[in-house]
Amino acid sequence: MKISILTTGGTIDKIYFDAKSNYHVGDPQIKVILDRVGATFEYDVTGVFQKDSLDITDEDRQTLVDHVLRTDTAHVIVTHGTDTMVESAMAISQRVKNKTIVLVGSLAPARFRETDAEFNIGVAVGAVQSLASGVYIAMNGQIFDPEQVRKNRDANRFEKLI
Repeated sequence: MKISILTTGGTIDKIYFDAKSNYHVGDPQIKVILDRVGATFEYDVTGVFQKDSLDITDEDRQTLVDHVLRTDTAHVIVTHGTDTMVESAMAISQRVKNKTIVLVGSLAPARFRETDAEFNIGVAVGAVQSLASGVYIAMNGQIFDPEQVRKNRDANRFEKLI
């Protein structure tokens, strides 16, 4: 099973420069992470754009949807910033059928020593290979339905809507 990985930026790819939190979105880190952990599944990585998710527009979401539709695989992972991950997942689910798509990000940059990036990516890789067709979010060790999840900014985690 081949997995297509699409990258859009977000915290997972951020590079911070100083204590004032000046940053820019750097090169995608998912290939670095998959190489480091010795992943043996077949995959390709395509950069769609490099943005903080708060800067993603409806046009960007349409571009992302178009990329998902054009992938030649039925299994897709999208790295994405956490602030608008749910909105992008919903946009994808409205247009894309018969593929398993998992959006994943991190609450701390992959370059940080104490990051959740590797853990979240591992969960996403397992999920995309085992779940039925549909769109999912992999964060905090759980798989969420995008229609039933929110990011709790105060607690800095994703949680199921009640």
